[in-house]
Amino acid sequence: MERREEQPGAAGAGAAPALDFTVENVEKALHQLYYDPNIENKNLAQKWLMQAQVSPQAWHFSWQLLQPDKVPEIQYFGASALHIKISRYWSDIPTDQYESLKAQLFTQITRFASGSKIVLTRLCVALASLALSMMPDAWPCAVADMVRLFQAEDSPVDGQGRCLALLELLTVLPEEFQTSRLPQYRKGLVRASLAVECGAVFPLLEQLLQQPSSPSCVRQKVLKCFSSWVQLEVPLQDCEALIQAAFAALQDTELFDSSVEAIVNAISQPDAQRYVNTLLKLIPLVLGLQEQLRQAVQNGDMETSHGICRIAVALGENHSRALLDQVEHWQSFLALVNMIMFCTGIPGHYPVNETTSSLTLTFWYTLQDDILSFEAEKQAVYQQVYRPVYFQLVDVLLHKAQFPSDEEYGFWSSDEKEQFRIYRVDISDTLMYVYEMLGAELLSNLYDKLGRLLTSSEEPYSWQHTEALLYGFQSIAETIDVNYSDVVPGLIGLIPRISISNVQLADTVMFTIGALSEWLADHPVMINSVLPLVLHALGNPELSVSSVSTLKKICRECKYDLPPYAANIVAVSQDVLMKQIHKTSQCMWLMQALGFLLSALQVEEILKNLHSLISPYIQQLEKLAEEIPNPSNKLAIVHILGLLSNLFTTLDVSHHEDDHEGSELRKLPVPQGPNPVVVVLQQVFQLIQKVLSKWLNDAQVVEAVCAIFEKSVKTLLDDFAPMVPQLCEMLGRMYSTIPQASALDLTRQLVHIFAHEPAHFPPIEALFLLVTSVTLTLFQQGPRDHPDIVDSFMQLLAQALKRKPDLFLCERLDVKAVFQCAVLALKFPEAPTVKASCGFFTELLPRCGEVESVGKVVQEDGRMLLVAVLEAIGGQASRSLMDCFADILFALNKHCFSLLSLWIKEALQPPGFPSARLSPEQKDTFSQQILRERVNKRRVKEMVKEFTLLCRGLHGTDYTADY
Repeated sequence: MERREEQPGAAGAGAAPALDFTVENVEKALHQLYYDPNIENKNLAQKWLMQAQVSPQAWHFSWQLLQPDKVPEIQYFGASALHIKISRYWSDIPTDQYESLKAQLFTQITRFASGSKIVLTRLCVALASLALSMMPDAWPCAVADMVRLFQAEDSPVDGQGRCLALLELLTVLPEEFQTSRLPQYRKGLVRASLAVECGAVFPLLEQLLQQPSSPSCVRQKVLKCFSSWVQLEVPLQDCEALIQAAFAALQDTELFDSSVEAIVNAISQPDAQRYVNTLLKLIPLVLGLQEQLRQAVQNGDMETSHGICRIAVALGENHSRALLDQVEHWQSFLALVNMIMFCTGIPGHYPVNETTSSLTLTFWYTLQDDILSFEAEKQAVYQQVYRPVYFQLVDVLLHKAQFPSDEEYGFWSSDEKEQFRIYRVDISDTLMYVYEMLGAELLSNLYDKLGRLLTSSEEPYSWQHTEALLYGFQSIAETIDVNYSDVVPGLIGLIPRISISNVQLADTVMFTIGALSEWLADHPVMINSVLPLVLHALGNPELSVSSVSTLKKICRECKYDLPPYAANIVAVSQDVLMKQIHKTSQCMWLMQALGFLLSALQVEEILKNLHSLISPYIQQLEKLAEEIPNPSNKLAIVHILGLLSNLFTTLDVSHHEDDHEGSELRKLPVPQGPNPVVVVLQQVFQLIQKVLSKWLNDAQVVEAVCAIFEKSVKTLLDDFAPMVPQLCEMLGRMYSTIPQASALDLTRQLVHIFAHEPAHFPPIEALFLLVTSVTLTLFQQGPRDHPDIVDSFMQLLAQALKRKPDLFLCERLDVKAVFQCAVLALKFPEAPTVKASCGFFTELLPRCGEVESVGKVVQEDGRMLLVAVLEAIGGQASRSLMDCFADILFALNKHCFSLLSLWIKEALQPPGFPSARLSPEQKDTFSQQILRERVNKRRVKEMVKEFTLLCRGLHGTDYTADY
């Protein structure tokens, strides 16, 4: 075919010289991409080819790459380049070249109808993109024209080839529409145009599907094409004939998958619920598949059973409300529900013998929600019908949750075991939800079954059956308040009777006890029935997670009833900790459990237990402190420090009163003398300093040391007061030697809790000034390598302003340097650091009037801050951070209005700032909008979002849809 030198869009902007992007060079790069073994060369080739695709030369080389003598990989690249140019650079194409471009694409598609299928598809996608850009004005009957052109008899390609090419083009057209970058207003126009064009597509599809002479490959393509078009929300009644034909095609194994996809897509359209009569006609069609479903299950044909289940669930899940509303058809809908129940209970173990049952779980949520949403009278009628169904569902789910035999389970891969675990969690969530429908009767039902199973002497029970019933109980008790249930005492009584011969059963027994810990707190007399089981399980490494988490729950919920058992719990815990039975995280949980337990004892008892519990670790730490640092003793140090900090996290002998976040934290005083945690911390303080002196340059060890004090401060609050001076001194030394973010975070905690108290202000002020001075020096040396330190520093400054602005009154604090460093931090690429810096400014600006040094620096350097904020909004910062920058603008406007009104006009004056895409009018509008809004922060955020989109050239594009 003859080609002109001047192709559409040849005048468009390109990224590289024309010489680079020749046909020969493109072919060489493709060869390198596909065949060069060197991964670096492949990456370079890919990068170069991506530039080639968007260059103006792509209009020239892409047609040449489609020549018949080229291999499919090269032809494919040519077709892809055409698609990219049409879809992304449509505005480069002169309108007088639309028709020639369309004609060339039709010619190429006709030629490839009997050639490479992957190239054909890319060419179809390119033509589809062209059609979407031209519709409806420049090409009003695009789809009808496509059908007419491909049905022309004078084509050199045989009828079947033309038919398949047309079906491919019609299939990709809706798909290209779904992913196109059309502006929103154009999308609506094109969607309406395509809806009208349906009339040219569906009759053709019906004819081809029902024609006995149509070969299987054509009918499969028809089903895929129908599947693609229904996603444009075509009215369900217009799809009736094709849906019925698709149901008939389910009998053909070659067409089965495509038929399922088409039916499910058609039924699942959100708009489909409006066509109730059509939905009612579909129920018998779905019920008619039951025999095929049973045969598939019998023959172990997982694909067929899965497909039929998808259809039944799609109808039930998407339209249960609409179908329940048709009260006179309640029996046919109930039959559909029973069919879905069959799918839920499909024989075999998930995911090894079946993968279908998991598809149905959401349906049961939806059906329940819809029933419970009816008015009282209608709800009562449906409750009567569906309560028995939901009781049956519980039986089915618990059967499906059962483990296979030990022998069978042993053959499962770790991936299959993990999938089964997740499946059981989904079942657990469903049971919890079903409780809302069935209420206390569900617990009674489970208890009766478990009781019969454990007390029956007739037949030996399987551990799997027991485990599943307990799992059902645990699922409900974990989230539902069962304190008033009359069956829990019986259940607690049954648990010791369970013969535990298996890890899975033992795990579930543990988790069930844990789920009942709140009930045990209200019924402490029953603790002794289950606590020995938990303490015994602590010694089994296979039950590590379940036994430790259960003990922790019991110690948290029942601590005031545990003193009689405390000695035993501490002894067993000490034993398992010394034997190193548990992994690190479980050791930490166990320490938290002991913290809860000890909190309820008398101070002298606590100190006695603490001594026996932590003495071995202190001795070990003393020994480690003498050793030369190496990786193995580092692990041991971090582990011991972690155990201490987890113990101190929960060891709290008094009660906090915390009204709400940001309020003053108050504690009831400890009547019994010094706080045990403080006593221990003072005893080990020297040792910790000794450890630190050797490990100061190791972030992990420093973090572990800081965690001990941070968690203690959070738990003890005012009780921590005796430690404040020495801790401030230690932190100062630490931070001066090697600055670390964890030290700043601990300083922030101290400022938060103690800075407002006169007695503690001097050491805290000294520490604050010291860390600020060290951090400012770090900024002079180059802070880019320490975003975590800058982040923590900004948070510390914000906390100081919030809790004790007096810290900014000290003459030794260089407020100007702090301000300039914070402006610099706004330009960091790390989002958390930028967020923290914005937080600092939103705390600082309101203090302009009350803190003289702050007011002075804002007056001198506020314009620099504004410029940095505008640069960020102009495109230098992530769009996700725009709300933070809007907060700074709002604070400037509210507290420095006269200054801002001068600065913003000056700052926006230079052409191209903050973005070359802005007109002077747009900048002027923005500054006026900002200056007008001093009350509504939300409005300022909206203005900033609009402005940043204008700056980035994204306003009015589909990039903004979810922004």
